[in-house]
Amino acid sequence: MTTAKQGDTVKVHYTGKLEDGTVFDSSSDRDPLEFTLGTGMIIPGFEQAVLGMSPGESKTQVIAPDMAYGPYLQEMVVVVDRAQIPDEIEPEVGQQLHIQHDSTGQLIPVVITDVSGSAVTLDANHPLAGEDLTFDIQLVEIG
Repeated sequence: MTTAKQGDTVKVHYTGKLEDGTVFDSSSDRDPLEFTLGTGMIIPGFEQAVLGMSPGESKTQVIAPDMAYGPYLQEMVVVVDRAQIPDEIEPEVGQQLHIQHDSTGQLIPVVITDVSGSAVTLDANHPLAGEDLTFDIQLVEIG
C-alpha cells in the first residue's frame, strides 16, 4: 500500500475543530484540499499528520499552537487613537482591516477587538493563534 511522503501531492478531506468542539473549517461541502507535502503550503502539524497515511485512511490529530498558528502574543495587540482610523471607516468590534507596517510597508491583517470614544484596539494575531486544533483527516488520494 502506498503511503504519503514528502514531495507527494495529496488530496484530503478534513474537519477542523476547537477544543470545545466548534467547527472552524471543513472540506465536507467542497472538493478535497489538494497540496504538496513539504512545501509549507499548510500548517506544519497538519502536514505531519498526513505523512505516512494511505489513501482511504482516516485519523484524528490534535495539533498544538506551535505546530499550527503559533502562540497568542499580547504584543500583537495595539491600541491606537481613534483619529488614526480613516474617516470613512466606522470602527466596529469584529471588523477586519489592514494596517501598513511602518518600516517594511507590508500590509498586516488586524481585527478590531474594542472601540471606545477615543481609542480602537487592533489585534494582529491569527484568529486561531494559541489554540489547540483537532483535525479529522481522510486521505482521499496521492497524486
